[in-house]
Amino acid sequence: MADWLDNPYIAAIAYYSVAGLAIILFLTVFEVMTRYHTWQEIKRGNLAVALAVAGKIFGISNILHFSILHHDTLGKSLLWGGMGSALLLLAYLIFEFLTPQFRVDQELEQGNLAVGFLSMVISVSFSYIIGASISY
Repeated sequence: MADWLDNPYIAAIAYYSVAGLAIILFLTVFEVMTRYHTWQEIKRGNLAVALAVAGKIFGISNILHFSILHHDTLGKSLLWGGMGSALLLLAYLIFEFLTPQFRVDQELEQGNLAVGFLSMVISVSFSYIIGASISY
């Protein structure tokens, strides 16, 4: 397999495919963690949920970017990307914990754009911190 990945075209397709599957997997985990149905809310036009999901997609992608850039094998990249995505999930749970005056999921489901925007910024911001920390 390592010989195949020496070809830059095959390596690009392999990293693209694995990263795409990882994004789908981690979005599924986030979907299970939330109380609302993400894609139904987006279909309804819920911009708050769309912002939160966009932040998660960007966050996961950014973590995978750092992981691919700084690790020499597909396996290591996926392992570090998985750990980074788990940390991003932890950041989401901490956000929920640190806002006891309201439930993030309920506010998103109700279309609260301020909470959606804040959720997106938290995901993007933490993805840079996590990405930098897994770059060793």
